[in-house]
Amino acid sequence: MNTEHRYIFEKGSRKHHCPECTKKRFVRYIDTQTGEYLPEQYGRCDRESKCGYFLNPYKDGYAKAIWGQEQDNKTDWKPQRPKRIKKPVNKPKRAFIPIEVFNRTRAGYEQNTFIQNLLTRVAFPFEVQDIEKVISLYHLGTVQNGYRAGANTFPFIDVHGNVRAVQVKQFDEQNHTTGTDFLHSLINKHHTRNNKPLPEWLQAYNKNETKVTCLFGEHLLSKYPYNPVALVEAPKTAIYGTLYFGFPEQPTKLLWLAVYNLSSLNLNKCKALKSRNVYLFPDLSKDGKAFELWSNKATEIQKHLRGTYFHVSDLLEQLALQQDKEQGKDIADYLIEQDWQLFRKQDIKETPKPEPEPVVTTTHEKSEKSEAPKKTFFSQAKPLPKVEIFQPEPIKEQPENWNNDIAELENYFADIKLPTKPVKLNKCSTIMDCSIFIESHLATIKANNGKKRFLPFLHRLKDLLKLLHKV
Repeated sequence: MNTEHRYIFEKGSRKHHCPECTKKRFVRYIDTQTGEYLPEQYGRCDRESKCGYFLNPYKDGYAKAIWGQEQDNKTDWKPQRPKRIKKPVNKPKRAFIPIEVFNRTRAGYEQNTFIQNLLTRVAFPFEVQDIEKVISLYHLGTVQNGYRAGANTFPFIDVHGNVRAVQVKQFDEQNHTTGTDFLHSLINKHHTRNNKPLPEWLQAYNKNETKVTCLFGEHLLSKYPYNPVALVEAPKTAIYGTLYFGFPEQPTKLLWLAVYNLSSLNLNKCKALKSRNVYLFPDLSKDGKAFELWSNKATEIQKHLRGTYFHVSDLLEQLALQQDKEQGKDIADYLIEQDWQLFRKQDIKETPKPEPEPVVTTTHEKSEKSEAPKKTFFSQAKPLPKVEIFQPEPIKEQPENWNNDIAELENYFADIKLPTKPVKLNKCSTIMDCSIFIESHLATIKANNGKKRFLPFLHRLKDLLKLLHKV
Protein backbone atom coordinates (compact mmCIF):
# COMPACT_ATOMS: atom_id res chain seq x y z
CA MET A 1 0.00 0.00 0.00
CA ASN A 2 1.51 3.26 -1.11
CA THR A 3 -0.76 6.18 -0.58
CA GLU A 4 1.78 8.61 0.80
CA HIS A 5 1.38 11.17 -1.97
CA ARG A 6 -2.06 10.34 -3.33
CA TYR A 7 -3.93 12.91 -1.21
CA ILE A 8 -2.45 16.38 -1.19
CA PHE A 9 -3.57 19.94 -0.51
CA GLU A 10 -5.06 21.71 -3.48
CA LYS A 11 -2.44 23.91 -5.11
CA GLY A 12 -2.98 27.54 -5.92
CA SER A 13 -4.73 30.34 -4.01
CA ARG A 14 -8.28 29.01 -4.06
CA LYS A 15 -9.95 28.92 -0.62
CA HIS A 16 -13.15 27.32 0.64
CA HIS A 17 -15.40 27.91 3.62
CA CYS A 18 -14.03 26.29 6.76
CA PRO A 19 -16.44 23.72 8.28
CA GLU A 20 -15.50 25.04 11.76
CA CYS A 21 -15.28 28.84 11.63
CA THR A 22 -17.08 29.25 8.25
CA LYS A 23 -14.46 31.76 7.07
CA LYS A 24 -13.29 31.40 3.47
CA ARG A 25 -9.79 30.39 4.50
CA PHE A 26 -9.99 26.58 4.07
CA VAL A 27 -7.62 24.54 1.85
CA ARG A 28 -9.09 21.18 0.79
CA TYR A 29 -7.43 17.85 -0.01
CA ILE A 30 -7.60 16.46 -3.56
CA ASP A 31 -7.12 12.93 -4.87
CA THR A 32 -4.18 13.06 -7.33
CA GLN A 33 -5.42 9.91 -9.10
CA THR A 34 -8.91 11.21 -9.87
CA GLY A 35 -8.42 14.96 -9.55
CA GLU A 36 -11.49 15.11 -7.28
CA TYR A 37 -11.87 16.75 -3.90
CA LEU A 38 -11.99 14.56 -0.82
CA PRO A 39 -15.10 14.94 1.36
CA GLU A 40 -15.48 18.54 2.42
CA GLN A 41 -14.33 17.98 6.01
CA TYR A 42 -10.78 17.09 4.91
CA GLY A 43 -8.43 20.04 4.80
CA ARG A 44 -6.88 22.78 6.90
CA CYS A 45 -7.98 26.27 7.92
CA ASP A 46 -5.10 28.72 7.57
CA ARG A 47 -6.45 30.79 10.49
CA GLU A 48 -4.20 28.74 12.76
CA SER A 49 -4.34 30.97 15.82
CA LYS A 50 -8.06 31.81 15.70
CA CYS A 51 -9.49 28.53 14.38
CA GLY A 52 -6.87 25.82 13.81
CA TYR A 53 -9.18 23.27 12.15
CA PHE A 54 -7.20 20.45 10.44
CA LEU A 55 -8.40 17.01 9.40
CA ASN A 56 -5.82 14.70 7.74
CA PRO A 57 -7.20 11.73 5.68
CA TYR A 58 -4.16 9.63 6.59
CA LYS A 59 -4.68 9.97 10.33
CA ASP A 60 -8.37 9.15 10.68
CA GLY A 61 -8.41 5.98 8.55
CA TYR A 62 -9.92 7.42 5.38
CA ALA A 63 -6.93 6.66 3.12
CA LYS A 64 -6.68 3.09 4.39
CA ALA A 65 -10.39 2.48 3.90
CA ILE A 66 -10.33 3.72 0.29
CA TRP A 67 -7.33 1.53 -0.46
CA GLY A 68 -9.12 -1.48 1.04
CA GLN A 69 -12.26 -0.88 -1.02
CA GLU A 70 -10.17 -0.67 -4.18
CA GLN A 71 -8.56 -4.02 -3.33
CA ASP A 72 -12.04 -5.60 -2.93
CA ASN A 73 -11.39 -5.74 0.81
CA LYS A 74 -14.65 -4.06 1.82
CA THR A 75 -15.00 -2.42 5.15
CA ASP A 76 -17.83 -0.77 7.03
CA TRP A 77 -15.63 2.15 7.97
CA LYS A 78 -17.12 5.57 7.24
CA PRO A 79 -15.26 8.83 7.48
CA GLN A 80 -16.49 10.88 10.41
CA ARG A 81 -15.79 14.37 11.44
CA PRO A 82 -13.65 14.18 14.58
CA LYS A 83 -14.78 15.66 17.84
CA ARG A 84 -12.57 18.64 18.42
CA ILE A 85 -11.81 20.36 21.69
CA LYS A 86 -12.38 24.01 21.02
CA LYS A 87 -9.69 26.34 22.12
CA PRO A 88 -10.83 28.57 24.97
CA VAL A 89 -11.97 31.93 23.70
CA ASN A 90 -10.13 34.68 25.47
CA LYS A 91 -12.62 37.43 26.18
CA PRO A 92 -11.20 40.88 25.65
CA LYS A 93 -10.11 42.52 28.86
CA ARG A 94 -12.42 45.15 30.25
CA ALA A 95 -11.28 48.64 29.35
CA PHE A 96 -11.50 51.47 31.87
CA ILE A 97 -11.62 55.24 31.63
CA PRO A 98 -8.04 56.53 31.99
CA ILE A 99 -7.28 58.44 35.17
CA GLU A 100 -6.02 61.46 33.22
CA VAL A 101 -9.37 61.67 31.38
CA PHE A 102 -11.32 61.25 34.61
CA ASN A 103 -9.23 63.90 36.40
CA ARG A 104 -10.33 66.54 33.89
CA THR A 105 -13.80 66.42 35.43
CA ARG A 106 -12.51 67.25 38.92
CA ALA A 107 -12.78 71.02 38.58
CA GLY A 108 -15.26 73.74 37.65
CA TYR A 109 -17.37 73.36 40.78
CA GLU A 110 -18.31 77.05 40.67
CA GLN A 111 -20.37 76.28 37.54
CA ASN A 112 -21.67 72.92 38.80
CA THR A 113 -25.43 73.40 39.26
CA PHE A 114 -25.85 70.41 41.57
CA ILE A 115 -23.07 71.56 43.91
CA GLN A 116 -24.14 75.20 43.89
CA ASN A 117 -27.71 74.17 44.69
CA LEU A 118 -26.51 72.35 47.81
CA LEU A 119 -24.52 75.40 48.89
CA THR A 120 -27.03 78.16 48.23
CA ARG A 121 -30.41 77.15 46.80
CA VAL A 122 -31.80 74.29 48.90
CA ALA A 123 -34.05 75.12 51.86
CA PHE A 124 -31.27 74.26 54.31
CA PRO A 125 -27.90 74.99 52.64
CA PHE A 126 -24.95 72.81 53.62
CA GLU A 127 -21.63 73.93 55.05
CA VAL A 128 -18.83 74.46 52.54
CA GLN A 129 -16.56 71.96 54.34
CA ASP A 130 -19.23 69.23 54.12
CA ILE A 131 -19.69 69.77 50.40
CA GLU A 132 -15.93 69.71 49.86
CA LYS A 133 -15.77 66.53 51.89
CA VAL A 134 -18.50 64.73 49.95
CA ILE A 135 -16.92 65.84 46.65
CA SER A 136 -13.60 64.38 47.75
CA LEU A 137 -15.17 61.20 49.14
CA TYR A 138 -17.12 60.27 45.99
CA HIS A 139 -14.88 62.11 43.48
CA LEU A 140 -17.72 64.22 42.11
CA GLY A 141 -16.87 66.39 39.12
CA THR A 142 -18.15 68.80 36.50
CA VAL A 143 -18.66 68.88 32.74
CA GLN A 144 -17.11 72.23 31.90
CA ASN A 145 -17.75 72.54 28.15
CA GLY A 146 -20.30 71.62 25.51
CA TYR A 147 -24.06 71.25 25.69
CA ARG A 148 -23.79 69.48 29.08
CA ALA A 149 -21.72 72.28 30.65
CA GLY A 150 -22.49 72.64 34.34
CA ALA A 151 -23.62 69.03 34.71
CA ASN A 152 -22.40 66.94 37.65
CA THR A 153 -20.37 63.76 37.11
CA PHE A 154 -20.88 60.67 39.27
CA PRO A 155 -17.98 58.21 38.75
CA PHE A 156 -18.43 54.48 39.29
CA ILE A 157 -15.06 53.40 40.72
CA ASP A 158 -14.48 49.77 41.74
CA VAL A 159 -12.64 48.45 44.79
CA HIS A 160 -9.38 48.39 42.80
CA GLY A 161 -9.63 52.06 41.87
CA ASN A 162 -10.62 51.49 38.22
CA VAL A 163 -13.00 54.07 36.76
CA ARG A 164 -15.61 51.86 35.12
CA ALA A 165 -18.10 54.54 34.12
CA VAL A 166 -18.84 58.22 34.70
CA GLN A 167 -22.51 59.18 34.72
CA VAL A 168 -23.33 62.75 33.74
CA LYS A 169 -26.41 64.35 35.32
CA GLN A 170 -27.76 67.77 34.49
CA PHE A 171 -29.94 69.45 37.13
CA ASP A 172 -32.18 72.49 37.35
CA GLU A 173 -32.04 74.90 40.31
CA GLN A 174 -34.35 72.64 42.32
CA ASN A 175 -31.92 69.74 41.76
CA HIS A 176 -34.39 67.90 39.57
CA THR A 177 -32.76 65.92 36.76
CA THR A 178 -33.10 67.53 33.33
CA GLY A 179 -30.68 65.36 31.38
CA THR A 180 -28.63 62.18 31.70
CA ASP A 181 -25.54 61.10 29.79
CA PHE A 182 -22.16 59.39 30.19
CA LEU A 183 -18.70 60.87 29.91
CA HIS A 184 -17.53 58.39 27.24
CA SER A 185 -20.61 59.21 25.17
CA LEU A 186 -19.89 62.94 25.33
CA ILE A 187 -16.31 62.34 24.20
CA ASN A 188 -17.56 60.11 21.38
CA LYS A 189 -19.91 62.82 20.14
CA HIS A 190 -17.23 65.49 20.35
CA HIS A 191 -14.79 63.54 18.19
CA THR A 192 -17.48 62.57 15.69
CA ARG A 193 -18.73 66.13 15.24
CA ASN A 194 -15.20 67.39 14.68
CA ASN A 195 -14.21 64.50 12.36
CA LYS A 196 -11.50 63.39 14.74
CA PRO A 197 -10.45 59.75 15.21
CA LEU A 198 -11.42 58.24 18.55
CA PRO A 199 -8.57 57.81 21.03
CA GLU A 200 -7.39 54.23 21.47
CA TRP A 201 -8.72 53.95 25.02
CA LEU A 202 -12.18 54.97 23.85
CA GLN A 203 -12.17 52.46 21.00
CA ALA A 204 -11.37 49.73 23.52
CA TYR A 205 -13.88 51.08 26.05
CA ASN A 206 -16.71 51.05 23.49
CA LYS A 207 -16.24 47.29 23.14
CA ASN A 208 -17.31 46.73 26.76
CA GLU A 209 -20.70 45.05 26.61
CA THR A 210 -21.86 46.77 29.81
CA LYS A 211 -20.53 50.06 31.09
CA VAL A 212 -21.90 50.38 34.66
CA THR A 213 -20.55 47.20 36.24
CA CYS A 214 -19.87 48.27 39.82
CA LEU A 215 -21.56 50.22 42.59
CA PHE A 216 -21.34 53.97 42.91
CA GLY A 217 -19.03 54.49 45.89
CA GLU A 218 -17.67 50.94 45.74
CA HIS A 219 -14.12 52.27 46.12
CA LEU A 220 -15.04 53.27 49.70
CA LEU A 221 -15.69 49.69 50.83
CA SER A 222 -12.00 48.96 51.40
CA LYS A 223 -11.50 52.29 53.18
CA TYR A 224 -14.43 51.64 55.54
CA PRO A 225 -14.46 47.85 55.95
CA TYR A 226 -16.79 47.60 58.95
CA ASN A 227 -19.58 50.07 58.22
CA PRO A 228 -23.09 48.86 57.45
CA VAL A 229 -24.07 49.79 53.90
CA ALA A 230 -27.12 51.78 52.78
CA LEU A 231 -27.90 50.88 49.18
CA VAL A 232 -30.07 53.14 47.03
CA GLU A 233 -30.84 53.43 43.35
CA ALA A 234 -29.31 56.75 42.25
CA PRO A 235 -25.92 58.29 43.10
CA LYS A 236 -27.65 61.59 43.97
CA THR A 237 -29.58 59.80 46.73
CA ALA A 238 -26.35 58.34 48.14
CA ILE A 239 -24.89 61.86 48.31
CA TYR A 240 -27.94 63.15 50.19
CA GLY A 241 -27.82 60.20 52.58
CA THR A 242 -24.20 60.95 53.43
CA LEU A 243 -24.82 64.67 53.95
CA TYR A 244 -27.78 64.05 56.23
CA PHE A 245 -26.74 61.00 58.25
CA GLY A 246 -23.06 61.82 58.47
CA PHE A 247 -19.76 60.66 57.04
CA PRO A 248 -18.58 57.07 57.57
CA GLU A 249 -15.51 57.72 59.74
CA GLN A 250 -17.06 55.75 62.61
CA PRO A 251 -17.80 52.04 61.96
CA THR A 252 -21.41 52.39 63.13
CA LYS A 253 -22.20 55.05 60.51
CA LEU A 254 -23.90 54.06 57.30
CA LEU A 255 -21.84 53.98 54.11
CA TRP A 256 -24.12 55.14 51.30
CA LEU A 257 -23.75 53.46 47.89
CA ALA A 258 -25.91 53.32 44.75
CA VAL A 259 -26.55 50.69 42.08
CA TYR A 260 -27.36 53.17 39.23
CA ASN A 261 -31.10 52.42 38.67
CA LEU A 262 -33.91 50.10 39.74
CA SER A 263 -33.03 47.20 37.42
CA SER A 264 -29.28 47.39 38.16
CA LEU A 265 -29.39 45.46 41.44
CA ASN A 266 -27.68 42.15 40.65
CA LEU A 267 -25.32 39.53 42.07
CA ASN A 268 -22.22 40.66 40.19
CA LYS A 269 -22.40 44.18 41.60
CA CYS A 270 -23.24 42.97 45.09
CA LYS A 271 -20.24 40.61 45.32
CA ALA A 272 -18.29 43.61 46.61
CA LEU A 273 -20.67 43.68 49.60
CA LYS A 274 -19.74 40.23 50.85
CA SER A 275 -19.84 39.89 54.66
CA ARG A 276 -21.56 43.28 55.12
CA ASN A 277 -24.90 44.29 56.58
CA VAL A 278 -26.79 45.97 53.74
CA TYR A 279 -29.92 48.13 54.10
CA LEU A 280 -31.74 48.68 50.83
CA PHE A 281 -33.95 51.71 50.14
CA PRO A 282 -35.77 51.25 46.82
CA ASP A 283 -37.60 54.20 45.33
CA LEU A 284 -41.35 54.40 45.63
CA SER A 285 -43.48 53.05 42.82
CA LYS A 286 -47.10 52.55 41.96
CA ASP A 287 -48.44 49.37 43.60
CA GLY A 288 -45.08 48.82 45.35
CA LYS A 289 -43.51 47.02 42.39
CA ALA A 290 -40.06 48.52 43.00
CA PHE A 291 -40.09 47.35 46.61
CA GLU A 292 -41.23 43.87 45.55
CA LEU A 293 -38.55 43.63 42.86
CA TRP A 294 -35.72 44.57 45.22
CA SER A 295 -37.06 42.28 47.96
CA ASN A 296 -37.04 39.30 45.59
CA LYS A 297 -33.62 40.16 44.20
CA ALA A 298 -32.13 40.68 47.65
CA THR A 299 -33.38 37.27 48.77
CA GLU A 300 -31.75 35.57 45.79
CA ILE A 301 -28.48 37.51 46.04
CA GLN A 302 -28.13 36.75 49.74
CA LYS A 303 -28.22 33.01 48.98
CA HIS A 304 -24.99 33.38 46.98
CA LEU A 305 -23.10 35.67 49.36
CA ARG A 306 -22.28 33.86 52.56
CA GLY A 307 -22.21 36.10 55.61
CA THR A 308 -23.99 38.97 53.84
CA TYR A 309 -27.32 40.15 55.17
CA PHE A 310 -29.79 42.21 53.16
CA HIS A 311 -32.64 44.20 54.71
CA VAL A 312 -35.12 45.95 52.43
CA SER A 313 -36.64 48.93 54.24
CA ASP A 314 -40.40 49.31 53.84
CA LEU A 315 -40.70 52.64 55.66
CA LEU A 316 -41.40 54.60 52.50
CA GLU A 317 -43.97 52.02 51.40
CA GLN A 318 -45.82 52.24 54.70
CA LEU A 319 -45.76 55.99 55.31
CA ALA A 320 -45.67 57.72 51.92
CA LEU A 321 -48.77 59.22 50.33
CA GLN A 322 -50.23 57.54 47.26
CA GLN A 323 -49.40 60.52 45.04
CA ASP A 324 -45.74 60.22 46.12
CA LYS A 325 -45.75 56.55 45.13
CA GLU A 326 -47.16 57.38 41.73
CA GLN A 327 -44.45 60.02 41.26
CA GLY A 328 -41.74 57.50 42.18
CA LYS A 329 -40.20 59.61 44.93
CA ASP A 330 -37.14 58.39 46.82
CA ILE A 331 -35.70 59.04 50.25
CA ALA A 332 -33.75 62.03 48.92
CA ASP A 333 -36.99 63.83 48.03
CA TYR A 334 -37.99 63.77 51.70
CA LEU A 335 -34.55 64.45 53.13
CA ILE A 336 -33.97 67.66 51.20
CA GLU A 337 -37.07 69.25 52.79
CA GLN A 338 -35.60 68.81 56.28
CA ASP A 339 -32.92 70.64 58.22
CA TRP A 340 -29.82 68.47 57.94
CA GLN A 341 -28.47 69.82 61.24
CA LEU A 342 -31.22 68.00 63.15
CA PHE A 343 -29.95 64.71 61.72
CA ARG A 344 -26.44 65.30 63.04
CA LYS A 345 -27.52 66.00 66.64
CA GLN A 346 -27.47 62.55 68.17
CA ASP A 347 -26.49 61.99 71.76
CA ILE A 348 -25.59 58.37 71.15
CA LYS A 349 -22.47 57.13 72.84
CA GLU A 350 -21.02 54.97 70.11
CA THR A 351 -19.05 51.82 70.77
CA PRO A 352 -17.03 50.82 67.69
CA LYS A 353 -17.36 47.18 66.74
CA PRO A 354 -14.57 45.23 65.04
CA GLU A 355 -17.03 43.66 62.65
CA PRO A 356 -20.76 44.00 61.88
CA GLU A 357 -22.88 41.34 63.53
CA PRO A 358 -25.15 39.19 61.35
CA VAL A 359 -28.73 40.36 61.33
CA VAL A 360 -31.74 38.15 60.75
CA THR A 361 -33.45 39.10 57.51
CA THR A 362 -37.13 39.87 57.54
CA THR A 363 -39.62 40.07 54.73
CA HIS A 364 -42.15 42.79 54.09
CA GLU A 365 -45.77 41.95 54.81
CA LYS A 366 -48.65 44.19 53.84
CA SER A 367 -50.36 44.05 57.19
CA GLU A 368 -51.57 46.55 59.75
CA LYS A 369 -49.18 49.44 60.29
CA SER A 370 -49.35 48.86 64.00
CA GLU A 371 -46.88 45.99 63.61
CA ALA A 372 -43.99 48.41 64.08
CA PRO A 373 -41.37 45.81 65.16
CA LYS A 374 -41.09 44.74 61.51
CA LYS A 375 -39.11 47.93 60.78
CA THR A 376 -35.84 46.07 60.91
CA PHE A 377 -33.77 49.07 59.83
CA PHE A 378 -34.51 50.87 63.08
CA SER A 379 -34.24 47.82 65.29
CA GLN A 380 -30.92 46.66 63.90
CA ALA A 381 -29.13 49.79 62.66
CA LYS A 382 -28.55 53.27 63.87
CA PRO A 383 -31.94 55.03 63.85
CA LEU A 384 -33.14 57.76 61.58
CA PRO A 385 -33.28 60.67 64.01
CA LYS A 386 -36.21 62.30 62.22
CA VAL A 387 -38.78 59.94 60.81
CA GLU A 388 -40.85 62.98 59.81
CA ILE A 389 -38.87 62.90 56.56
CA PHE A 390 -41.37 60.38 55.35
CA GLN A 391 -44.34 62.63 56.18
CA PRO A 392 -44.73 65.41 53.60
CA GLU A 393 -47.12 67.17 55.96
CA PRO A 394 -45.95 66.74 59.57
CA ILE A 395 -48.74 66.19 62.04
CA LYS A 396 -48.82 68.53 65.01
CA GLU A 397 -49.03 66.57 68.24
CA GLN A 398 -49.40 67.37 71.88
CA PRO A 399 -46.40 65.48 73.30
CA GLU A 400 -46.81 63.36 76.35
CA ASN A 401 -44.04 62.96 78.84
CA TRP A 402 -41.95 59.76 78.77
CA ASN A 403 -39.29 61.02 81.19
CA ASN A 404 -40.15 58.49 83.91
CA ASP A 405 -40.13 55.59 81.45
CA ILE A 406 -36.82 56.72 79.98
CA ALA A 407 -35.21 57.07 83.40
CA GLU A 408 -36.46 53.62 84.45
CA LEU A 409 -35.13 52.01 81.29
CA GLU A 410 -31.76 53.74 81.53
CA ASN A 411 -31.30 52.72 85.15
CA TYR A 412 -32.28 49.13 84.52
CA PHE A 413 -30.04 48.55 81.50
CA ALA A 414 -27.12 50.32 83.20
CA ASP A 415 -27.30 47.96 86.21
CA ILE A 416 -27.40 44.62 84.39
CA LYS A 417 -24.95 42.64 82.32
CA LEU A 418 -26.26 42.65 78.79
CA PRO A 419 -26.40 39.38 76.80
CA THR A 420 -23.61 38.84 74.30
CA LYS A 421 -25.63 36.38 72.23
CA PRO A 422 -28.59 37.17 69.94
CA VAL A 423 -31.90 37.74 71.73
CA LYS A 424 -35.20 36.89 70.04
CA LEU A 425 -37.45 39.77 71.00
CA ASN A 426 -40.54 38.40 69.27
CA LYS A 427 -41.43 36.28 66.26
CA CYS A 428 -40.56 39.16 63.92
CA SER A 429 -37.37 40.58 65.45
CA THR A 430 -34.05 39.22 66.66
CA ILE A 431 -31.59 41.54 68.40
CA MET A 432 -28.03 40.69 67.43
CA ASP A 433 -26.30 43.35 69.57
CA CYS A 434 -28.23 44.45 72.67
CA SER A 435 -25.89 47.33 73.41
CA ILE A 436 -26.36 49.02 70.03
CA PHE A 437 -30.08 48.23 70.08
CA ILE A 438 -30.59 49.89 73.49
CA GLU A 439 -28.45 52.94 72.72
CA SER A 440 -30.15 53.62 69.38
CA HIS A 441 -33.65 53.19 70.79
CA LEU A 442 -32.99 55.37 73.83
CA ALA A 443 -31.58 58.11 71.58
CA THR A 444 -34.67 57.94 69.39
CA ILE A 445 -37.23 58.24 72.19
CA LYS A 446 -35.24 61.02 73.86
CA ALA A 447 -35.16 63.02 70.64
CA ASN A 448 -38.88 62.42 70.06
CA ASN A 449 -40.18 62.36 73.61
CA GLY A 450 -43.97 61.96 73.67
CA LYS A 451 -44.53 61.62 69.93
CA LYS A 452 -46.93 58.77 69.28
CA ARG A 453 -45.23 57.73 66.05
CA PHE A 454 -42.21 56.71 68.12
CA LEU A 455 -44.09 54.60 70.66
CA PRO A 456 -42.85 51.35 69.00
CA PHE A 457 -39.30 52.24 70.10
CA LEU A 458 -40.43 52.69 73.70
CA HIS A 459 -42.48 49.49 73.56
CA ARG A 460 -39.58 47.47 72.18
CA LEU A 461 -37.32 48.64 75.01
CA LYS A 462 -39.98 47.70 77.56
CA ASP A 463 -40.39 44.29 75.91
CA LEU A 464 -36.63 43.74 76.14
CA LEU A 465 -36.67 44.77 79.81
CA LYS A 466 -39.41 42.22 80.57
CA LEU A 467 -37.59 39.54 78.62
CA LEU A 468 -34.25 40.11 80.37
CA HIS A 469 -35.94 40.41 83.75
CA LYS A 470 -37.30 36.87 83.36
CA VAL A 471 -33.84 35.43 82.62
